[in-house]
Amino acid sequence: MKLKIGIRREDISKWERRAPLIPSHARELTDNHPVEFRVQSSQVRVFTDDDYRLSGIPVDEGLSPCPVILALKEIPLDLIETGKTYLFFSHTIKGQPQNMPMLRKMRDLGCTIIDYEKMVDDQGRRVLYFGNYAGHAGMLDTLWALGRRLETEGTANPFTLLEPTHRYGSLVEAKEAVAKLAWTIAREGPPAGLSPLVVGFFGYGHVAQGAQEIFDILPIETVRPADIPRLFEGGAKAHRHLYKAVFHEEDMVRPKDAAKAFDLQDYYANPGDYRAVTEDYVPYLTALVNGIYWTPKFPRYVTKPFLKSLFGGETRPRLRVIGDISCDINGSIEATVKATDSENPVYVYDPLEDKAVPGFEGRGPVVLAVYNLPAELPLESSAYFSGRLKDHIPALAAARFDRPFAECGLPDVLKKAVILYRGGLTPDFAYLAEFIA
Repeated sequence: MKLKIGIRREDISKWERRAPLIPSHARELTDNHPVEFRVQSSQVRVFTDDDYRLSGIPVDEGLSPCPVILALKEIPLDLIETGKTYLFFSHTIKGQPQNMPMLRKMRDLGCTIIDYEKMVDDQGRRVLYFGNYAGHAGMLDTLWALGRRLETEGTANPFTLLEPTHRYGSLVEAKEAVAKLAWTIAREGPPAGLSPLVVGFFGYGHVAQGAQEIFDILPIETVRPADIPRLFEGGAKAHRHLYKAVFHEEDMVRPKDAAKAFDLQDYYANPGDYRAVTEDYVPYLTALVNGIYWTPKFPRYVTKPFLKSLFGGETRPRLRVIGDISCDINGSIEATVKATDSENPVYVYDPLEDKAVPGFEGRGPVVLAVYNLPAELPLESSAYFSGRLKDHIPALAAARFDRPFAECGLPDVLKKAVILYRGGLTPDFAYLAEFIA
């Protein structure tokens, strides 16, 4: 008997055009495994209804006959169906308050949740992610935002050659635009008065790597964070390139006990014993790109009191833009006081008033905090994600969801990602009970 799997349309916003499984991969799975797919009709999905029909995948408005649903983002409460198994990014594992009603509803309706974010291999590495595409889009948007900010200050600059990511037809087209920018910078140098122009990257995972892939197209020189202040010694100099500094944990925190050496595993185990030192470097940065994973147990890296002090003086700080790709609201970067979308991607955080001001003008840094950056590159990100997801569909089809959780037959990569099983929190996620309550 074939497992019926539905592919739902994304309706979290008009900017979400991705698909968890693309037409050719759905056809491949149908031909080789006991599964059949039904796709929910969508007017915005990057792969059209006709694309799926041409691959032999039926398109319908409803997915009721399908016990398993593939999605990407959160499911609206009124569309959750009793007893269904949902695979998606639930954004619940930190107890995110905005998604607790969804988790509660799925619990009450006896649903199963398999969260892509918790699917990891034997080494604990995620197997499904969009982080690299978030980095691509976030870096492009950060450079665009830098250009617009400098323009409002009356500073002519080459970054105005860029458009926001979603206006490019493909990642290839976007990279070509960055290559043209690179040629201009190589010929003319950075904007007057901004040299040395330093961009700091917090983190070195998929997100940060994706951002650096874009930034590295430009004429750059890499420096260690500890060496950033030396770039400013000896007065003003003409620099023909930009500088990149990648911050690892040892660059971002120090033990509170001065006699103690930094130890990465100790930091992860006892983050309260460490203090952030990132604010020592931020005054030297023109732009900060944040792509680090963060939870409240870790120190904040850029705080509101620091920004209030930095922007409270008579001289304009160097910091123009914060590209917060991680987008943890009131998290590691406290200037990220709200999320944005692709239509209105930025605001100025005014640290003296502690408020977000729309646009590019104002006292404080421009903050780019688009909640759903990979959706700005829907074609490439969908194809990449689908290529990895399809490898797990056969195991999903072979599972027995009518049996107890311990006997369901899911392989570890899927089983460890089960948050709810037939309405009950699984042992690894029992802690979410207090958040639901």
